[in-house]
Amino acid sequence: MTTTPGRTGNTDDAEVIVVGAGPAGATAAAYLAQAGLDVLVLEKSAFPREKVCGDGLTPRGVKELIDLGVDTREEAGWLHNRGLRVVSGGVRLELDWPELADYPPYGVVRPRHDFDDLLARHAQQAGARLVERTSVNSALVDERTGRIAGVHAKSGPERTEVTYRAPLVVSCDGVSGRLALSMGLQRKEDRPMGVAVRRYYESPRTADDYLESHMELWDRSNPAEPKLLPGYGWIFGMGDGTVNVGLGALSSSKAYGKTNYRSLLRTWLEGTPDEWGLREDNATGKIGGAALPMGFNRKPHYGSGLLLVGDSGGMVNPFNGEGIAYAMESARLAAECVVQARARPEGMARERALARYPDAVAESLGGYFRMGNLFSKIIGHPTVLHMATKYGMPRVTLMRFVLKLMGNLYDRRGGDVMDRVISATTRLTPSA
Repeated sequence: MTTTPGRTGNTDDAEVIVVGAGPAGATAAAYLAQAGLDVLVLEKSAFPREKVCGDGLTPRGVKELIDLGVDTREEAGWLHNRGLRVVSGGVRLELDWPELADYPPYGVVRPRHDFDDLLARHAQQAGARLVERTSVNSALVDERTGRIAGVHAKSGPERTEVTYRAPLVVSCDGVSGRLALSMGLQRKEDRPMGVAVRRYYESPRTADDYLESHMELWDRSNPAEPKLLPGYGWIFGMGDGTVNVGLGALSSSKAYGKTNYRSLLRTWLEGTPDEWGLREDNATGKIGGAALPMGFNRKPHYGSGLLLVGDSGGMVNPFNGEGIAYAMESARLAAECVVQARARPEGMARERALARYPDAVAESLGGYFRMGNLFSKIIGHPTVLHMATKYGMPRVTLMRFVLKLMGNLYDRRGGDVMDRVISATTRLTPSA
């Protein structure tokens, strides 16, 4: 697929290039196109395509969908849920999503195979130009200024080398950060990383009003010697006869990098009740795995014409591994800054608008992610997690506070006492 010349009045292919058409890239492209900018989106694969994810969005993610203009009604294909079910130490606690002014009172589930395609088409409908099967491998840099001036890519089945030009590039290419690396932006080793594996199973648990989180993973293959495994697990009903089952682990765990997580998933599921159907015969696909870049693990988020959005900027929540909501939120903030910049004369006025982006992300998420980074160091050990859930689970009020904190679901203005405590703490915590 080829692209048409942009509306820039020069040799550029577009006003803005967005690299990657996942939730971050599609959201950024939609907002930019809605504002009238000429946007070119380069996606390495073709839609629809698979993506390793839990497929569940909390109310924070639903808000971003609503802001973008996406219909989130059940009639539009979304499976709604009421909250989170936490399972630990034989205790099952169902916690409804909090009633808030800033966020809707429901979460949603939708397969990424369908979800990403929907967002990409939404961006196209807004006017963004999408070029699929085009893998960006490095930045085109203006040798005179050191600024990014476009990207080098390989396109189509023949892997034809092609160059696209634009004065601004939004990097939404995920955890690999290939574009950022080509600009010399390395990952920060002191920030947490996560790993997640997931698989789909046919199961009678497909229709569930709650997302389910297992805070302890037990290997019960030998009933005489059950073992507590590193990480946490989830079971999300998909509403179509299947469930999404997976587990995640943090780099703060001693087992990180030394564990076969696919084998760990099978071991955990062998200990679940037979009637759940989480057995090999009921699997509908293979186990997939993905890395989770957390807590702003690549910075700066803007420099020399390049904006880092979503996973490319390490914007996964260190508390719970949620990434889609933050990918979409950072994309919205990036688009706002780019739109303001393109409305100004070229030079320092435009640069000041672009430099606002990392400040906006830090104001929204910096203190919270900093707390999450500290939390991940503490909770990455199975015994610590076991003790925390053992003594915390029976205290329902405490667990409601934990849900708000770990889900980043609180009202910044007003709200209840829990909201005010979280809001004050995040404001006082230095940015990650």
